[in-house]
Amino acid sequence: MKRVRMEEPELKSWDDVNQALRLIAEAENEIAMVESSMNVQIDAIKLAFEEKIKEYKKQIKQQEILIKEYTTDKKDQLDGKTKDLTFGKVGFRKSTKLQLPKVLDKVIAACRKNGMEDCIICKETVNKDILKQYDEQQILEVGGSLKVEDAFWYETKQVNLQVE
Repeated sequence: MKRVRMEEPELKSWDDVNQALRLIAEAENEIAMVESSMNVQIDAIKLAFEEKIKEYKKQIKQQEILIKEYTTDKKDQLDGKTKDLTFGKVGFRKSTKLQLPKVLDKVIAACRKNGMEDCIICKETVNKDILKQYDEQQILEVGGSLKVEDAFWYETKQVNLQVE
């Protein structure tokens, strides 16, 4: 597609700007209606499929319990830690879970004391919202700068009716 250079602005008055905002608001309303319809359809599909698969999920859970019980009881008959069967494999694998107390202060102190600094995550960052409240000279001293600009914005008017 060929690029077209616009010589003069298409909007020539505040009424033109107001009409452009009206078009945006209408498009936003259409998008909201389409998304709402889509969400209703998605929810209905989810519900229908959840009902269809509920019994299968229940069957799977029951079979998992039975397989685990049998395999645990016959653990000595496994080829190593795994048993190959026609429709899959069963077995045991080593699973190690680290458990720590909810309050980690003592664990962190003990890691530092024992030279295990690599186990400690220290995440430091700058809070820009707070730094922005300092005067410009202080911001410059720490290596920052302020960039002040007029940022364009717009909003369309939406009317919300409360139904009681």
